[in-house]
Amino acid sequence: MSAMTANPRVTSLPVAAARIAAAAFCLAALAGCGIVPKKETISIYAPETHVQPDPAWPTVKWQLQIPRPHASDLLDSSRIVVRPADGELQVYHGATWATPVPDLVQDAVLEAFEDSGRIAGVTRRGAGVSGDYALLLDIRRFDSDYAGGKVPNAEVQIVAKVLANDSNQVIATRMLHKTVAADGVAVGEVSRALGKALNDAMQELVGWTLVETQKFDQARPAPATTPPARKR
Repeated sequence: MSAMTANPRVTSLPVAAARIAAAAFCLAALAGCGIVPKKETISIYAPETHVQPDPAWPTVKWQLQIPRPHASDLLDSSRIVVRPADGELQVYHGATWATPVPDLVQDAVLEAFEDSGRIAGVTRRGAGVSGDYALLLDIRRFDSDYAGGKVPNAEVQIVAKVLANDSNQVIATRMLHKTVAADGVAVGEVSRALGKALNDAMQELVGWTLVETQKFDQARPAPATTPPARKR
């Protein structure tokens, strides 16, 4: 009679589970060695603007619409643009604006006209509120520029056009260009300089818009009136 040999029972993990366990072990080992990159911290900046009403500014009765400003693809984003040398454009890493630049400028324009206290109403175009005039803005520059120096300047350049909505006529155009020296090369210092340049541009924009539209209104011929019918 031959002896029976008992085979030991072997318990094994399913293939998929074994692979997952191995992958988890490898990731843990890589993280412990510092090979897996850490998530980059992003700093978010939001320039503050506040205009000071000028006693020379007229008070007007018309309403103003502010369409979203136009900008190039590079500026139509939340990236903070820097010019380290002539003809070279880069963006600051680990830093963004709170909103894309056109939205940032549009918000600043709305707040500036509201703070002026000289206008009957101002609103974004498309908000369902009619307007007598529209303010069209083209953002040409919103960046820091080293211009061969060690500390950059903040550059804000905006082309503004006032449009009479009833005739679709551009009644005035102005180039706004403000330069403010940054206190240093840090992104926070650059952001503050750009905020100051934007505030200076808003101060000029509000006064110019109020004056030009008032001149246009005063030059308009008075509307024709129909004489009353004669009694028979």
